[in-house]
Amino acid sequence: MAQEIERKFMVKSDAFKAEAFKQTRITQGYLCSAPERTVRVRVKGDKGFITVKGIGNATGASRFEWEKEISVDEVRDLLPLCEPGIIDKTRFLVKNGEFTFEIDEFYGDNEGLTMAEIELPDEQAAFERPEWLGDEVTGDKRYYNSMLMKNPYKNWK
Repeated sequence: MAQEIERKFMVKSDAFKAEAFKQTRITQGYLCSAPERTVRVRVKGDKGFITVKGIGNATGASRFEWEKEISVDEVRDLLPLCEPGIIDKTRFLVKNGEFTFEIDEFYGDNEGLTMAEIELPDEQAAFERPEWLGDEVTGDKRYYNSMLMKNPYKNWK
């Protein structure tokens, strides 16, 4: 079983875009968004995926994750079965020392939200903080994509 360890941060500026070595459009929906288990389908560029995630630990930084590539046509067949609320975003990849930040710029009902995630070998691993990195939101469930689908960023103001 795979264990995902990641920390999430707000992003203060779009300066990261000049550092990005790749960007990919992502559209995803949730077949199940229960906190104990989320099941999502996504089109990421020209590939499709189904992902199952378990509940996070006490800090929210670590949880079970399983992912399998499926065809884009299969994702498109499953999207109509998903719960209401599609996540639409562009993911930018930015190398930072030995790690890579994934920065998501959201569209639609989550327009104006930009977040960065970094996967780490353990929760206490040290990493450099780029100047565009803002406050940490790891463990704040409002920022989970499965929650942004239910209570989008536009409703927070």
